[in-house]
Amino acid sequence: MSVAEPRRIVLFRHAKADWPQVNDHERPLAERGRKDAAVAGLKLADTGIPFDLALCSTSTRTRETWKIAVHEFPHRPKTVYEERIYEASPGELIALLNELPDDVRNVILVGHNPGIQGLAEVLSGSANSDARERMSRRGFPAAAFAALTFDGAWKGLEPAVANLADYWAPTE
Repeated sequence: MSVAEPRRIVLFRHAKADWPQVNDHERPLAERGRKDAAVAGLKLADTGIPFDLALCSTSTRTRETWKIAVHEFPHRPKTVYEERIYEASPGELIALLNELPDDVRNVILVGHNPGIQGLAEVLSGSANSDARERMSRRGFPAAAFAALTFDGAWKGLEPAVANLADYWAPTE
């Protein structure tokens, strides 16, 4: 594969979590979160993006979100559970994506706010005006996702090089 082919990154925030008496990393999804994760999975499948790789935080709520959402996909990508996604800043997430091999074309990153929203904003040098307006209006609620495209190698991913192509969030 040529590194000149556009790459796609989908930034997917975990669905709504419950607040039981456990540490933050172990919080499970709430009932609404399970429903929203399934709907998000359908919407992600509708994008038609053939994901090569999923990078998922190790937290319980992100793993549960991914397990429910990926069930809706026609093809299950390789999944890597990555501890560095939990509580990561946009810069730390960019550094993680910079490590990807060039044979990975399309990746979905399942993580947390504020890192996911910050990364979408930092990477988006340009945007579909409708997607930017929806993301600006809605923020990045639980189970939302942003799809970005960029040209070049993963090592060249840096602020403002991507295009915000799509954005979706569940209805409240």
